[in-house]
Amino acid sequence: MLPKAPLIYVADRAALPYGDKSEAEIAARVCGLLGRLAERFQPRLICIACNTASTIALGMVREVLEVPVVGTVPAIKPAAALTKTGVIGLLGTSATIRQAYVDRLEAEFAADKRLLRHAAPELVGAAELKLRGGTPDPAIFARAVAGLRDQPHGDQIDTVVLACTHFPLLEAELAAAFGGQIVFVDGAQGIARRIAYLTDGQAFGRSDQDFAIVTGDTADNPALLRALQPYGISRIFPL
Repeated sequence: MLPKAPLIYVADRAALPYGDKSEAEIAARVCGLLGRLAERFQPRLICIACNTASTIALGMVREVLEVPVVGTVPAIKPAAALTKTGVIGLLGTSATIRQAYVDRLEAEFAADKRLLRHAAPELVGAAELKLRGGTPDPAIFARAVAGLRDQPHGDQIDTVVLACTHFPLLEAELAAAFGGQIVFVDGAQGIARRIAYLTDGQAFGRSDQDFAIVTGDTADNPALLRALQPYGISRIFPL
């Protein structure tokens, strides 16, 4: 939506996965890392492209940083508008599905629906593997689907919220595992529209090519770069 906007893409692989960490660990990690990056690069806007980090640390980050911060939260509102059976599945990390933030979204937008949640942490590793050209084990997707289908009323699910930004990378595999007409919903388009709104009227221009910053082990950065290059990311730097 903003092809002229210069972008720094940050992947915090050193702390992967966020979803199995405590709220205190995630809040400290996200606030500390974004604080360092904001000071170094002076961005005009920050997007926390992680449901777990956003549902836990979004408010704290907004308090300490003096730039607009857009979060990523489970797309329960659009899912509630799309479902015809009234039964919605939600796949996320362990940390995301237990958050009061998700409870509030459900109460506000899906109070007259049935929301079934399932933690599917294996999907994070599967997405990372696929991103680097590997083929994940199909049993991973079967387990994720069973985690929703085996709950009471799970057979009526017609809409699934992908409440982790890794999971849309696996939509084809999840669709095959569900084996039916399932509508998958994520927040990507809404987030893009929000960023476009908050930067409306601002001038953009690149003085250099877009790049990524990756924390932790750099061994597989070449494979990651191949996945990111179609999106205009030309280099990866360690942090």
